[in-house]
Amino acid sequence: MNLPRAHGDAVLAARMRSRAEDFFVEELDGFAASGSGEHLLLSVEKRGMNTAWAAQRIAQWAGVDVAAIGYAGQKDRHAVTRQRFSVHLPRRNAPPLERLSYEGEGGEALRLLGHDWHAKKLPRGALAGNRFVLVLRGVEGERDAIDARLKTVAARGVPNYFGEQRFGRGGDNLHAALSMFAGRRVGREQRSHLLSAARSALFNRVLAARVAAGCWDTPLQGEAWMLDGSRSVFGPEPYSEQLAERLARFDIHPSGPLWGRGELRSQDEAAAMELVALAEPPGEALRAGLERAGLKQERRALRLRPDGLAWNWPAEDALELRFALPPGTYATSVLAELGEVRDGSYEAA
Repeated sequence: MNLPRAHGDAVLAARMRSRAEDFFVEELDGFAASGSGEHLLLSVEKRGMNTAWAAQRIAQWAGVDVAAIGYAGQKDRHAVTRQRFSVHLPRRNAPPLERLSYEGEGGEALRLLGHDWHAKKLPRGALAGNRFVLVLRGVEGERDAIDARLKTVAARGVPNYFGEQRFGRGGDNLHAALSMFAGRRVGREQRSHLLSAARSALFNRVLAARVAAGCWDTPLQGEAWMLDGSRSVFGPEPYSEQLAERLARFDIHPSGPLWGRGELRSQDEAAAMELVALAEPPGEALRAGLERAGLKQERRALRLRPDGLAWNWPAEDALELRFALPPGTYATSVLAELGEVRDGSYEAA
């Protein structure tokens, strides 16, 4: 699906992930280690390996099943990432920590940054967000226009689209979800990924419709509001000066549906726009499949503002961006508002 931009036409063309170091991600911890317990918390830096591969490596080092490994978020292979893993060691017997480090012939690497004991396994989603340092190379475009667009993004935010990695290359996950809904059997873990892809595609359709209509960051009649930094939803209620003030300081956001069973939380004009966007094929098949799978109606903020957005030009055709995002949001949604950013890791593959 070709998703519309909120702030106008592209102001640049560039390439990201020309090398792993150009895409740096650091998890922001959601809690401090307790200092005691049966779970060893490992803070690691990894290069050229995804989270599942790193978990397998850590399990092998610890001599445990991979089910004993916990992590808060999935991180991509084509990057340098810092994140925490937990290892369940009931007798608190950890192998020598220096054996954990790893360097592969293909440039992949794992390095220990720190460790501590904790009382519980690290659950999915237990992070405060992610901090990014991204370098775009081969930048084409007027620097003044790019700087102006970045200032607009810092002030107004961007549409909170789900990123393309949710859908797989060429939208393969969405096609697989439709096949699953038509009766194809899949494994439990794959089923979860495909349900997420279907839900995300429907949300993006609604958000794209509101971006095209110019109301992605302003309310419609019957709006359901989402509290910033949480999953709490309230409304609809009459728009007021108080709501306008909260919207202006990014305390609340308009929301869109994560489809499932039950009634839409939105009403009136907002609900009507959502239903029109969701009716376009294959919207009906995706909605029916999600309802049969037992998912319930939820909401997601339509608006995303990168925290602490800053940038500089380390070379004439290189742009470095620094910002932080809350969990479950995508750096590619920020980049998309700038223009056409190609993924160098795809090109290399």
